[in-house]
Amino acid sequence: MSVDDPDPVALALRLVVVALGLGLVVLGGRVAVTRRFPVAWARVAHLTETQRSEPLRRGGSLALIGASVLVQQLPFLVSVPHAVGRALLAVALLLVLGAAACWALVRR
Repeated sequence: MSVDDPDPVALALRLVVVALGLGLVVLGGRVAVTRRFPVAWARVAHLTETQRSEPLRRGGSLALIGASVLVQQLPFLVSVPHAVGRALLAVALLLVLGAAACWALVRR
């Protein structure tokens, strides 16, 4: 599947997934860099005191998951050779493993 395919619904869903992935990268990066949760996020999520003390852990994991989503969707939106598509899938899986490691290992 590529951008030139006639199925507009699948293309629209892929673009929504890419937009959500970009949002995850931006939000996670912001939380990890500033080490503060957005006020609206903290209110809606009802974070406990221990959860509020770990923004680097949550933000880093969120940014890595968003990057994984973006890398995974790239072969569907841009024409790439099959081998490059497989390599990008491997990179996406490594990013998810990195997110899990960030979640498990980063302690405050």
